[in-house]
Amino acid sequence: MAERLPGYSRTRIAQLIETGHVRLNGKVPRKRDRPAAGDVIEMDVPPAEPSHLEAEAIPLAIAFEDEDLLVVDKPAGLVVHPAPGHARGTLVNALLHHVPDLGGIGGVRRPGLVHRLDRDTSGLMIVAKTEAAHRGLSAALKRREIRRLYLCAAWGHVDAEAFTVDRPIGRSPSNRKRMAIVQEGRRAVTHLRRLERWRAADYLEARLETGRTHQIRVHLASLGHAVVGDREYGAGAERGTSGPQRLWARQFAAMLSRQFLHSAELAFRHPRTGEPIVIRSPLPADLAAAAEWARGTSSR
Repeated sequence: MAERLPGYSRTRIAQLIETGHVRLNGKVPRKRDRPAAGDVIEMDVPPAEPSHLEAEAIPLAIAFEDEDLLVVDKPAGLVVHPAPGHARGTLVNALLHHVPDLGGIGGVRRPGLVHRLDRDTSGLMIVAKTEAAHRGLSAALKRREIRRLYLCAAWGHVDAEAFTVDRPIGRSPSNRKRMAIVQEGRRAVTHLRRLERWRAADYLEARLETGRTHQIRVHLASLGHAVVGDREYGAGAERGTSGPQRLWARQFAAMLSRQFLHSAELAFRHPRTGEPIVIRSPLPADLAAAAEWARGTSSR
């Protein structure tokens, strides 16, 4: 169904199956049921349910907005949607205050969200304000028609100026809260380009072809070049730096209280008008200061 209905995510379709809105030959199926040739699948989409999430007057940096969508420039430290341990104070709570009729669009728990960012990743995110916009943007994301560019710093030096990582990502067999490179995982593709070579780290541009959870962080860590400041996939990575670069690496790590990863550019076509939209976000102050220090100390 996800392959035939590009406007709906696998998660959304699974929810519709679980709630009885999908029929296989007139009967409610299980998610694992496999249709055969000649079977008839029917789906009815219920109207958006009212959200029970609380709207909160949390300041938002809006990079673009019209009647169909908005692009938020999310600060680091802001959780995107409510989850265990983060029932309030999330981006979704802020969005419900900014767009009062957002509740239920694209799902009650994550209204309006087309894609997500990790809590400690800053930068641009698209949010749909109507169900039609959500379907159109979700379909474009699935067709890989939304360009997503990130800026990051990674420990050590990569082997080429530009290269592609194509390694499947799934839940770690040893820790289900983490992601890992696993052969049975979903295909994940990241295109990387070195922008600057610093003393013991590289400044990189990362373009997502797919969008798996923690994709850039997992891919770079799998190469031995963890994102600077990534405490989950690269904790203490600076200690592996030897020789005269070791002090530099420790000083650079000490400058950051979070991972050096920023969603810097989104390019897509407007879901209703087809007009091309390009939104850019400069490095926030904490990352910009660290980059300036790294740049200056690497040129000596």
